[in-house]
Order: sequence, then C-alpha cells, then structure tokens
Amino acid sequence: MGAITLLLLGLFIQDPVRTGDITARGLKASDFPRVTRLAENVYAFEQIDPTKRTVTVNNLIVVTSGGVLIAESQGTADNVRRLVAEVAKLTPQPIKYVVVGSEHGDHTGGIAAFPSGVVYLAHPFSAPRIKQPTEPVTDKRVLTLGGTEIDVLFLGRAHTGGDLEVYLPKEKILFMSEVFSNRIFPSMANGYPTEWVETLKRAEQMDVSYFVPAHGFVDVAAVMREEERNYRLALERIIAEGLRLHGNGTAVENAPASARFEPYDGWTRAANNASAALKRVYMELDGQLK
Repeated sequence: MGAITLLLLGLFIQDPVRTGDITARGLKASDFPRVTRLAENVYAFEQIDPTKRTVTVNNLIVVTSGGVLIAESQGTADNVRRLVAEVAKLTPQPIKYVVVGSEHGDHTGGIAAFPSGVVYLAHPFSAPRIKQPTEPVTDKRVLTLGGTEIDVLFLGRAHTGGDLEVYLPKEKILFMSEVFSNRIFPSMANGYPTEWVETLKRAEQMDVSYFVPAHGFVDVAAVMREEERNYRLALERIIAEGLRLHGNGTAVENAPASARFEPYDGWTRAANNASAALKRVYMELDGQLK
C-alpha cells in the first residue's frame, strides 16, 4: 500500500461523517453493540438506544487486576446483559463499580440486570431516582482499583442536577455522561443552561486527551475533542437565541418558530429537542430554576 493511499486512509478514519444518527453513517441496529479500545484496558461500549432507535447510549469500561468499573448503565435489562457479556469477553475480573452519570431512564432502566455485589455510585440529587442502593459522590471520589486511579467527579449541574463524570488521569480520558453528546442537539428539558456551559468549560480546563460522550459516536480522540467544543457552542447558541427571543417578548410557545440555530439545526434530534431547550432557557431567565 503506497504512502498516498495510507494518508488518504488515515484522513478517512480521522474525519468520519459528523452525525449522531447511525443511519447517516451507513450503519444499522445489527452493527451494534460495538466495543472500541480507547487505551490499554479502557474501552467504550456503544449500543442503540431503544427509545431513540438511531442514537447510541455509551459506556466506559475500565478493566483492572482488581476488578472492573463501568460508567453508566443502559436503558433496558437486555442491553445491560449485552454489556456484561462484552465485559466477560475482555476479562474474567468481576464488575465492582457502576457509576450513575445520568439518572434518566435511557441510562438506568436496565440497571438491576448488573450482577449482585456491584457498588453503585451516584450524586445525591440523582440517587432517589435510582432503583438500587447507591453510595454518594457529591464532589469527587478517588478510587484505586488494581493500581489504576479512577476519579469520579461532579463538575457542576448540566444535563441534570446530579451529573457525574469519570476521569482516568493517567490515560487522560474523561467520560462525560450526558454533559456531552456527539452531534446530537442538546436535550435540555431538565438542564441548567448557563451552568451547563460552565461545567463544559471546567472539563476543557482538565488534562484530557479523549472526551467520551453519553450519546452519539465514540470517534477518535481528535474528533471527540473538537466535537466537545462544538457541543458547548451549540449550547451557547441556544442560550443566546433564548435570551434574544425572551428579550423581544416572544412567547415561549412561539419561540421555536423564530429561533435561528444554524448550523446546529442540522444535528440529530434537533426537531425533538429545540422546544424544550428554549423553554428551559426561558425558565432560567425568569428565575424559575433553583
């Protein structure tokens, strides 16, 4: 294979179709689940979200000699069982910890299907919504599992009031849960708009090489770094449009028709999520978010 061919192949791998929709990538449900190696003993698991059908729900799998940590659950028991089966292909080590990054059903609906003995970590805001006993993480909890440092973090309110992230300082990998989704229009129905932007900025100040999203494709590290910034820009655009329309006296029910979200209006699920996003911005401006 010639040098030019290799260069073109590398460019193709580095720059995939930028989308959150599996069909736009030429994929189908039978192509999932997928497991991608991010670093030595660190993997991403991508599975189709049965509630959205063309969008993935993602997990981080950290394998150590002292057991396995998984960031996030899946929305159905069947999907959790598939996740557990994929872990068993990687290692005979047991699953020791599951971090609840998002309390929402597409991430927690199947949580009871994990093996017995798992320790669940959740933010106190989210814990009442989890159907398993949890240990609290209010700010930061450092785990040392088989000699591997794993930091479970709360960087601020964002998609929910209790978002947790998982950071591997040696590998410089940050699993962001629903604080970041790749090329999916922000779902803000339960979010805290300006705080969400600040949470992303805190993540960007960390020593991170690989940002891993809760939804959308887990692409190569350089693409994910760029898309995390794009996601913040999308949030900032939504907030700016909400501020403009609110200031003009546009009723919240009429705001979506007048909003200008380019280029983010072409992102996956924009039609589904735009109205609730603007409503949440209005609520923040009206002092209704506590």
